[in-house]
Amino acid sequence: MQNLTRSKKNRIRVKWKRVIGALLLIGIIMVGLVQIFQYIEGTINNLNHPLEKAEGKQTFQGDKNKLGPINVLLLGSDSRGEKQSRTDTIMVAHYDPQSHKIKLISLMRDMMVSVPGHGQQKLNAAYSFGGPELLRETIKKNFGLDLHYYAIVDFKGFEKAVDLLVPNGIEVDVPYEMSYGIGMTIEKGKQQLHGKELLGYVRFRHDRLSDFGRVQRQQEVITKLTEEAVSLNSVVKLPKLVGLINKYIDTNIDTSTLLTIGKDILTKKSSNIETFRLPEDGSFQNKRDEKLGDVLEVDFDQNIEALNNFLEDKSVAQNEEQKE
Repeated sequence: MQNLTRSKKNRIRVKWKRVIGALLLIGIIMVGLVQIFQYIEGTINNLNHPLEKAEGKQTFQGDKNKLGPINVLLLGSDSRGEKQSRTDTIMVAHYDPQSHKIKLISLMRDMMVSVPGHGQQKLNAAYSFGGPELLRETIKKNFGLDLHYYAIVDFKGFEKAVDLLVPNGIEVDVPYEMSYGIGMTIEKGKQQLHGKELLGYVRFRHDRLSDFGRVQRQQEVITKLTEEAVSLNSVVKLPKLVGLINKYIDTNIDTSTLLTIGKDILTKKSSNIETFRLPEDGSFQNKRDEKLGDVLEVDFDQNIEALNNFLEDKSVAQNEEQKE
């Protein structure tokens, strides 16, 4: 009887460790998914001024999809004290509860799109005109993608979260020296980068690939960060992490949704993240607009088709066909 009681207690202890672990993991991903990619040109002196959280949640009319795939709009704001600023990081995290897969879509900020009520604009201008809701409407109008939740993160939170949870840093192979525009110098070669340096690594854009190279580094680092996160086996840092989340993140994602995704990642059902970029190669042209400056002129039909193909889970579709 004593052994049965001890076994039951052990199962309860394991259960709670998994729940707390899920919260811990979701915290780092919530901080990391967005903030890891944030590019804030010329604002290195504002590092000690975290994003001021708005009173209450941002307006967002996305339907809360409880049964099907979930799409989360991930934003990094480059606020310099304005009431509403542009965002240089625009991503969508796609989670399918049936296949347990997580996919990450990077949207290039300089795509010329139709913004409801504002005509032709760069994609990131939609956020400055109407916050996450207008950006949601813009993405839906131009690419047909429904967005259910949003998360806005301040970049200082990413630095702190990485240093808290991965104190030894993340290993990357830096292809060349990086310095201009990031407030530091990152030497060429394989090395461990900590929070501040890792943020500089994904912020850097002054090379021949410009924003395209930055997006590549974003996707590289988020994959490695997720691998580090799922390997965590300690929950002692949870209180500090919760403090970071409360201070640096504004989101309308409910706890039950976070726990569902977190459980999948903890059990490694969703540990591999597939990535995609809009626009895809061969579907756009670099143009110079008199009012907007340098823009990407996009073939929307081609990109919508490519996006739908990326999001389609062929394994699930094949299983459904076999059942029939």
